[in-house]
Amino acid sequence: MSERVKGTVKWFNGAKGYGFIQRKDGDDVFVHFQAIVGEGYRTLQEGQQVEFTVTQGQKGPQAQEVKVIQ
Repeated sequence: MSERVKGTVKWFNGAKGYGFIQRKDGDDVFVHFQAIVGEGYRTLQEGQQVEFTVTQGQKGPQAQEVKVIQ
């Protein structure tokens, strides 16, 4: 099982379905709406605290299994 990381949503464009999360321990991580845990319309708000795993995407680190913790 991958280690879960905490961070803060830096920005998220609901219309385009992606954004970035600022990790507490490092660089920003790309997040796509499909990586957000939940049903129906999945989006994030700037400043939300989240927990997630990190995988290596085509263009760098990418968040997976994103859950809002606030």
